[in-house]
Amino acid sequence: MSQETPSKPTRLCPTCGTRLSEDAPRCLVCGTDLTSSGKSSRPAKAVQGSRIPVITLNLPIALGLLALFIAIGASLVYFAMRQPTVQAVASTNTATVTITATSTASPTPVTPTVTSTPVPSPTPFSYVVKLGDTCSTIAFNFGVSIQSIVLLNELPAACDTLFDGQTLLIPQPTPTPTALPTSTLSPADATDAACAKIEYTVQDNDTLSSISLNYAVPISVLKSYNGRVNDTVRSGEVIVIPLCERAATPGPSPTPTPPPPYPQANLLLPADGAPFTVSDNTVTLQWASVGTLRQNEAYEVTVVDVTEGLERKLVEYMGDTKFIVPGSFRPRDANPHVMRWWVQPVRQVGTDDDGNPIWESAGTLSSARVFTWIGGGAPAGATPTP
Repeated sequence: MSQETPSKPTRLCPTCGTRLSEDAPRCLVCGTDLTSSGKSSRPAKAVQGSRIPVITLNLPIALGLLALFIAIGASLVYFAMRQPTVQAVASTNTATVTITATSTASPTPVTPTVTSTPVPSPTPFSYVVKLGDTCSTIAFNFGVSIQSIVLLNELPAACDTLFDGQTLLIPQPTPTPTALPTSTLSPADATDAACAKIEYTVQDNDTLSSISLNYAVPISVLKSYNGRVNDTVRSGEVIVIPLCERAATPGPSPTPTPPPPYPQANLLLPADGAPFTVSDNTVTLQWASVGTLRQNEAYEVTVVDVTEGLERKLVEYMGDTKFIVPGSFRPRDANPHVMRWWVQPVRQVGTDDDGNPIWESAGTLSSARVFTWIGGGAPAGATPTP
C-alpha cells in the first residue's frame, strides 16, 4: 500500500497544524478562521498539536496478517466446539470446609543454668603479737600454715616484720576428717578364724570319748564347738573337730600354737596436730584397746622429735592404753617442735645378755599422729643474761 499524492495544493492550519485545502475558510479541527489576511508580524508562539503516526504497510504483509488472524479465530472456534456440553444441575450439597491443623513447633525448654552458691568462709580472729613471737610459733599454736598468715595479712614472704603489739588476722584451721572405723575382727573372732578345723563323720561303734582320744581334743571342747549338752553321738553324724585345741604332744620340746596378730590400734588423744605450750609440763597419749593382752605382751609406744631428727626418740612399753610423755622429753629451746607418735602391740620372746626383754611384733602398726610442743628454754631472740 503506497501513500496517495494529493491532487490539489493544501496548506497547514497555523493553530493545530492540520492539513487543509488551500481554499478552506476555516479549520475543521480547531475552528481557526483562515480567511483573515492580516497576519501578526510575530506570533508569541504557535501551538502545534501532535500528529497521528501514519503506519505504512505494503500489500503482502497486510494479506499475511489477515490470514494469521483468520487462522487463530478458526482454531478457537474448533476447540470450543470439541468441548462436551455440560448440563447445569443445581447442586444442593453444601460444601464442607475442611480445616487442616497446622502443627506449631513447641518451643524447646531452656535448661536452667545452675548457679553455684559460694560457701561463706569462716571469719578469721585477731591476735596481738607478743614479744618473741614468730610466724612459725603463731602458726603452730593455732594449727594453721605460715603461708595462710602471710597471705591474709599481706606480709612479706619471709614473715620477718612482726613487732610487739601488732594485730594479725588468724584464719580458722581446716578440720582434720576423722578416720572411718576399719572392719577388723575382734580378738575372739580372730582367734576362732585362725583355728584349723576338720569335719569328721561318726562311724559305727564311735563314741564322743573315742573321738576325743583319737584327735587329742578334750570332750568339753568338742561339746562346746558342736553345741552339745551330752556325750551321745549317732552314726553318720558330722562333728567339727578344732585342731588348734589339741593337747600338746608329749615330748622334750612341745611347740605352742602362737596367738593370732592383734588388729591396728586406734589413736584417740591428742587430736592430730594439737598444739602444746610452755605451760604444759606433760603430754598424755591415749589409744583404744586391741583386746586382752597376754602376760608377755604389751603396747610399744614410740615418740620422735621430728624437728631435731630421728636421733631424739622415746620408746616405752605399756600394759595400759595410756602413756604420759614426761617433761624431760620436752624441747630444750623456745621454738615449737613437731612430735610424731604411734603404737604397736608387741610380744616378749626372750631376754638378751643384759637381762633386757626382747620384743617382736604381735599386731599391726597404728597410723601416726603429730603434735607440737613449745620448749621451756629462753624465748627466741632474747638476750642471754650474763
